[in-house]
Amino acid sequence: MADKPEVRPTPLNLTVLGILAGGPLHPYAMQTRMKFWGKDKVVDVSQRANLYKAIERLRAAGLIAVMKTERDQRFPERTVYTLTDEGLRVGREWLAEMLATPRNEFPQFPAALSFVFGLLPDEALAALERRAESLRTSEAALDRELTDESGPPRLFLLETEYLRDVTRAELSWVDRVVDDLKSGRLTWSAEELAEVARHFPPPD
Repeated sequence: MADKPEVRPTPLNLTVLGILAGGPLHPYAMQTRMKFWGKDKVVDVSQRANLYKAIERLRAAGLIAVMKTERDQRFPERTVYTLTDEGLRVGREWLAEMLATPRNEFPQFPAALSFVFGLLPDEALAALERRAESLRTSEAALDRELTDESGPPRLFLLETEYLRDVTRAELSWVDRVVDDLKSGRLTWSAEELAEVARHFPPPD
């Protein structure tokens, strides 16, 4: 018998295992529940195809299993999946490791910042001002969710609380850079960039 394939502890894989810990579901119900519980704020569940791929990887690895196939004239045939004992064990291991271990996940914004000199200072200022406005809107929306007395208890809003605080910290940093660009404390020119290139040539 061939060995079961390894499956990586990605946010989407963990979310599938976590959702199925609440009981058997078919993929459409998984995606609906993920969105209803706000998991789409921290995990990309927008593409049904990616969810199906994750489900198939987890099934092949023995972490979830097919429980039954539902047939209803109103809907396409639906396969219902359930969490296996191995899936519960592995999911708990992944969860503890992800909580304990910081990882560099290479987000888009720091990569763009590393080449900000590809824009003129005024262009960079305009882009960062737009980002700051978006961050302010996001922070306000997260604050409303956290202060909604009809919402769930804090235990189920920890990811929202984290996102709010991270958003707030990023906004504070972006505002400082915007102020430095406006005042001229941070600036650059083609001549200055050429001078830097002469003093710091790349290795052969």
